[in-house]
Order: sequence, then C-alpha cells, then structure tokens
Amino acid sequence: MRVSLQPALNDSNLDANQVNSQRQLGISISAIAEVQDRNVPLNLCLILDHSGSMNGRPLETVKNAANRLVDRLSPGDRLSVVVFNHRAKVLIPSQSIEDPEKIKQQINRLAADGGTSIDEGLRLGIEELAKGKKDSVSQAFLLTDGENEHGDNNRCLKFAQLAASYNLTLNTLGFGDNWNQDVLEKIADAGLGTLSYIQKPDRVVDEFSRLFSRVQAVALTNAYLIFSLMPNIRLAELKPVAQVSPDTIELPLQQEPDGRFSVRLGDLMKDAERVILANIYLGQLPPGKQAIANVQVRYDDPATNETSIFTPNIPVYANIVGDYQPNPNPQVQQSILALAKYRQTQLAETKLQQGDRTGAATMLQTAAKTALQMGDTSAATVLQTSATQLQSGGDLSESDRKKTRIVSKTVLQDTPLQ
Repeated sequence: MRVSLQPALNDSNLDANQVNSQRQLGISISAIAEVQDRNVPLNLCLILDHSGSMNGRPLETVKNAANRLVDRLSPGDRLSVVVFNHRAKVLIPSQSIEDPEKIKQQINRLAADGGTSIDEGLRLGIEELAKGKKDSVSQAFLLTDGENEHGDNNRCLKFAQLAASYNLTLNTLGFGDNWNQDVLEKIADAGLGTLSYIQKPDRVVDEFSRLFSRVQAVALTNAYLIFSLMPNIRLAELKPVAQVSPDTIELPLQQEPDGRFSVRLGDLMKDAERVILANIYLGQLPPGKQAIANVQVRYDDPATNETSIFTPNIPVYANIVGDYQPNPNPQVQQSILALAKYRQTQLAETKLQQGDRTGAATMLQTAAKTALQMGDTSAATVLQTSATQLQSGGDLSESDRKKTRIVSKTVLQDTPLQ
C-alpha cells in the first residue's frame, strides 16, 4: 500500500508586484492498492438507540440492517454492540466473529423502551471499540432517532474527541426527523466519520451497507497531513484548513514538535480521494519558480503493523511573474465551490436561528447557485426549495433542515433525498 499525494494551487501564477497574495492549496490524498496488499481486519461497534420512540418498524429495520452487516463480516473481524435508551449497556462485548448466528440472536432480542442518553452509549461504544483497535480498521456506527434528553451534548463531543485520540472513527446516523443535527454532525466531524440521514425506515439497510463498504475500503489509518511553509508564507488564522471530499469538515490545525503544522485525516480508503483545502497567504516573492511549501503524510499501515510511516515531502511551487496572467486549476476551483456551498448554508442556518428569514433565504439561494456551478444538481434543488419555502412565508420542517445540512456537506452519489 502506498499514498498518493497531489498538491495544486487554485492559481499557480503570482504577481511579482503584489505585496500580499492569497491562494487556496488543494491536496488530493488516497491510498493506492498494490497487488501484494492483504486485507486489514475490521473492528466495528454498533451503538444503537432502542428508546421507546424506536418501537415497531424502526427498531425491526435497524435489527435487520445490523444482522446483514454481521453476515458481511469475515472470520478475524471483530464486532461489539452497545445499546442505549436513558441508560446504556454492552449487548455484545468486543469479540472475533466466530458464531454469527449467536450474535444475530442477541441483536434480535432487543426491545424498545425508555428515553435517550447518547453520551452514555457513546462512552461504552468507545470502550468496546478500543479493545480491538490494534492492527485493525476501527469504526463505530452511532444510530439514534432522538434528542439527547437524558444526556449531556458537551459530553458527547468530549467523547468524540477522545475517540479521535485513540484513532477511532465515528459515523453517525440520524433516524427520522427528531434527532439533533448539530450534535450528530459534531460527533461525526470530530471522529472524522460521516453523518447520514435516514428519513424512512426502509433506508436503514442501504445506509449500513454504504457505510460498511466505506469501512471495507480503508487501507491506512491514523493519517496526518503535515505542512512545511517557506519564509514569508503563512496559513490563514481563521478556518485555515478544511476537508471538502468526500464530506466537508472544518479541520483543526495543530503544531508539530518541529514547528510544522498538521491536520488529522484519520482513515484513508483504497483508491478513494480525500481532498483537503488550505487557505494560505503569501508575501512578496522574487520572480521565477519558487517553492512555497512542502506537504507530507504520516500514517499507520495495519496490514504490515507499521506505524508513523512518512511519505516523501512533496514541494508546492508558484510561478512569480512580472506580467501576471491567471492560471486557474479547475479541480481546486471545484473544491473552493464545495467549501463555499457548505459555509453559505451554515450562514443561512445561523441567520434563521437569529430570526432573519430573508437573510437565510438569500444565503440558501446563493448556496444553490454555488451547487449548480459545481454541477451538484441534487443539492441545488434541495437548497433552492428551502429558500423558496422561506420566501413564501413558510417554515422549514425538521426534514427540510436535515436535508439541507446533508447536501451542504457532500455531493450525493446515489438517489437524491426525497
């Protein structure tokens, strides 16, 4: 397994006469499979809501989806199941897959009752997942249909950050329309996973299957992107780095012991591109081709039990010219649009919370136009529909709000949200 690392500026030409310039640095990162690579064991934890509101078809479809996932696991993979209502318990302790039918029997006995305490379920899930994380791909699926009424949302975020420090990935699935999208998004973002919206029970199996396929594609873990900036070059102080594909996530920047900067990437999938966008400022530079930065990835390879492997440093060059003509990069421009769509939608949500319906509608229209620019017609439709609803004096339903949040974060690859 090796890492592909391809940096590019949104405009590689810089005006030699400019005292200061701003550029976006797009970085494509992926794990490249090689013939001799072997599969890495999976270590999964299902953290499932079985509160009273899940009674009937919702819980039955979740159990069906969990059973199908069990059937797809291989000997040597590990699974644990934690369930929660207003309390949490370990239904299936972390164990190797040796008796799938017994595991499914335990899942099938699950009944719905009680309230909702997400943080306790998350705490136990992280504990179980951590038991099997050595030399494996470790991910959790947290599914809930409700607010954290018996828990503490700040505690949820702290547990998500703890999971990240253990190199565990958290995926969140909101079931129905009554879950808190802010909490589930923060958990998924901190755990570098994905946020899913399951509007109807019959979509549970498809979402579990989609997430499982993503987990199967993971080849390298605990990855960090490291920036080394040349003199007179700096990262933006506010929101300097974001991931824009496959999901949009604002990434926290940290400083390495040697003074370089890094952002955590988490898991890298085989032949599946991760795209990072960095906002950089450049002081005046002498004419000619100038190296402005180096980028490098540090990662673990669970297939070979190697840790802290470094890719070669890849230089980033700019052409400093006296007679400036722009030289735009279409791929980086696309990434800029993806991040703009996300931030414009966030701003619309903020305006709506402040009671500024007109401002929210305007920002949603802007986000819809941005989505159209990047060819994301599904998002454009959802965003424009929400904008029109506000302009006509209506309110956004919980379903509308959740669709808007999901399409702001990613480009839908399957059927559009209904």
